[in-house]
Amino acid sequence: FLAALSFSYLSKTFSGTIMKSSITQIERRFDLTSSTVGFIDGSFEMGNLLVIAFVSYFGAKLHRPKVIAVGCFTMALGSLLTAMPHFFMGYYKYETASHTASSDNLTSSINPCFLHQGVNETLLEVSRSGCEKEPSSYMWIYILLGNMLRGIGETPITPLGISYLDDFAKEEDVPVYVACLHTIAMLGPMFGFLMGSLCAKLYVDIGFVDLGSITITPQDSRWVGAWWLGFLISGISSFLAAIPFCFLPKSLKKPDEANNDKTSYNYSPVIMPCIFQSQLIYPFLSDFYTSLKNVLSNRMYFTLLCCSLLQFNSFIGFFTYKPKYMEQQYGQSTSKSNFLIGLTSLPPVSIGIFLGGLIMKKYKMSIIGATKFAFTMSFLAYVVSLLHFFVGCENHVVAGMTVSYEGKPIPYHENAIFSECNSGCKCASNVWDPVCGDNGLTYVSACLAGCTTSVGHGKNTVFHNCSCIEANSSWTGNNSATLGQCPKSEDCSMKFIYYTVIQVISGFCYSLGGTPAYMIMFRCVQPELKSLAVGLYTLIMRVLAGIPAPVYFGALIDKTCLKWGSTSCGQRGACRLYDSNAYRYVYLGLSAVLRGPSYLIGILFYILIKK
Repeated sequence: FLAALSFSYLSKTFSGTIMKSSITQIERRFDLTSSTVGFIDGSFEMGNLLVIAFVSYFGAKLHRPKVIAVGCFTMALGSLLTAMPHFFMGYYKYETASHTASSDNLTSSINPCFLHQGVNETLLEVSRSGCEKEPSSYMWIYILLGNMLRGIGETPITPLGISYLDDFAKEEDVPVYVACLHTIAMLGPMFGFLMGSLCAKLYVDIGFVDLGSITITPQDSRWVGAWWLGFLISGISSFLAAIPFCFLPKSLKKPDEANNDKTSYNYSPVIMPCIFQSQLIYPFLSDFYTSLKNVLSNRMYFTLLCCSLLQFNSFIGFFTYKPKYMEQQYGQSTSKSNFLIGLTSLPPVSIGIFLGGLIMKKYKMSIIGATKFAFTMSFLAYVVSLLHFFVGCENHVVAGMTVSYEGKPIPYHENAIFSECNSGCKCASNVWDPVCGDNGLTYVSACLAGCTTSVGHGKNTVFHNCSCIEANSSWTGNNSATLGQCPKSEDCSMKFIYYTVIQVISGFCYSLGGTPAYMIMFRCVQPELKSLAVGLYTLIMRVLAGIPAPVYFGALIDKTCLKWGSTSCGQRGACRLYDSNAYRYVYLGLSAVLRGPSYLIGILFYILIKK
């Protein structure tokens, strides 16, 4: 049973991480804003909350392993449903200025500058007619439903799995088994991010499209990786996890020393089962009401709850948009950011959690000791993470958006894409198909750079005679440009290393205090209210942090967008370019502002506990 449960834990954390690592890809593939993606991400918690009460109560009466099996099958179904839209949507058309060029594989020179003359009117009509037929705009609802189904399926694993272990294992073995489960569960996110990284390297329509004709690289903000592949794999792993549970008995032979005096820890992480367990509902409800009042009027528990709520909001929002931050701030590809999160952020955290438990056991910490330890570690992590503000990179240098065509910085709102040097060309202003000039400036498209000839095909196209590069007075070299944005400076890759180091240190410190902090919650309520306290805690964290945090973080991040993409219908697509400085202050600032006050509440908690 332990082996089967461990595998199901692994596959549930694995599929959860696949979702987190595919967020930016889904945003680009379906042309969504960050806040919508945040909402999709939160749908997992919603599914979870829908059924948790019924599962914890009725599940305990039914055949527990079979209920868990049904849960795993539901998770598998959810993952497969999430991947479905890919197969119905047709190929991914990223926006590009040269549609006509790619259709015939001629290496003859195309003139980007006059490409749109005459074809402008027909192109518009064509794209309008193709527009009504485009079903993809609402396909993201399938992802939302799939994620919700996954949330529903995940519900029985923890409460029923742990209560089953608790009922049929020797009492002194239970903590070891639970620790074992959590350690194995930590491998899930690692594999998930590494898998996400692998999928993000592959082009979304791999196997269906000639990869030679694709003009974007994984570093490009229009690149979409094979996001659906991760969901297919996680679906298969959930399906495999379900199989062993079908063959497990309803109950096992109890070990001999399990006498009647064994106090069963009720780990069921929810309140509702307590309500249903009595046939005499009315007297019971009043009793339940008293317990609830007792828990909430416990000042220590209440301050701990507020403190954790702020921490969780900050942490969930931070974690959801972390891959995106690494892409936008340091110019990393989605694939590399996922790989690095899997490799650098998670191992220190799991080691930290484990060590925290060991330290607590070795020094036999009292509640005051545990509070001091958890508070110090968390605060240390907070101070270290404030260093992130100093290791940001400068904005991408994009002519007409962040700098003028002469290369001088311009304010955030004064972007003038058109300039004298490209006035001779008829360019579309809403297309994002960046080229990198030899002078180190990025231009929004080859047409806006004033280029008149191009050589080569696919990723290797080079544009020549670009009038805007000539116009740049300080530049004397070639007047040619290559596809894609210019890379960030050398200085930036150095800062990225500092960023990773800070991340590892603060993650480790934070997680060291994790186990003691979790134990404090058990110790500041009366023993008979333990399970209610844990249930209430989980419920409040999910409703007030898990669901809203990704949404409002996303909404604020959208505010820092400089250039929105456009769909084939000319509607607003996903964001292509953010203002790096504004993004950094919003993302890190919001996270810091949420976490800061939680330490004041922490001090209050410490005073209460001392009393």
